[in-house]
Amino acid sequence: MNTINKEEIQKFSNLAEEWWDVKGKFKPLHMFNPTRIEYILDKSKNHFNLKGERNKLLNKINVLDIGCGGGLICEPLARLGAKVTGIDASENNIKVAKIHAKKSNLNIEYLNKAPEQMKEIEKYDIVLNLEVVEHVNDVELYIKSCYKLLKKNGIMFTATLNRTLVSYLKAIIGAEYVLRWLPIGTHDWDKFIKPEELEKNLSEQKFKTIDIKGMEFNPFTSKWKRSDNLSVNYIICSKKT
Repeated sequence: MNTINKEEIQKFSNLAEEWWDVKGKFKPLHMFNPTRIEYILDKSKNHFNLKGERNKLLNKINVLDIGCGGGLICEPLARLGAKVTGIDASENNIKVAKIHAKKSNLNIEYLNKAPEQMKEIEKYDIVLNLEVVEHVNDVELYIKSCYKLLKKNGIMFTATLNRTLVSYLKAIIGAEYVLRWLPIGTHDWDKFIKPEELEKNLSEQKFKTIDIKGMEFNPFTSKWKRSDNLSVNYIICSKKT
């Protein structure tokens, strides 16, 4: 059994060379990431009682970024002092991530693996699942695999898209067909997960929700912000029970 959906992996493998082009196909992620990173930092500071200089805030914190792509989240967290491991089922993505990390003089471990293929048990303080669960074959197995990789006091961040009419209009019709932010076919609306469904999956795999927030785009400022509106993008911070 595995969580790898080969068709989904191929979509992103075909775009691997564009990960670090801020005006390319991954422009939305470059715009989105600062807000996500701030959320991750805020919750991590509270959970682990982190203090000190910002550029060393995550010192000695082990982070696993699953579905890391070209390393767009791995690199900022490494600069904040974290010991980062990025894994991705796409070999092309991992190649791009390794090259960019070397250019950036960052020590990040990148592995061409899915979470169920990892041998480490309870190694990581933080596990990141950012826009991954809507692309995997088996969500339950995926979350179960994440649980095994997380330390007893660890926390996990799971970001995905809600399955609503609004998300269909904004994330698929708007982002793919109208604005052309993403290649057509990037997302399958049927694979989007409602917050209550995801929380149920997390609870069944012995996770407890700490916080849930929406992420909302303001077209007038071209910036993302946290929100209580969960109708499109949302993120859940959970811990092991």
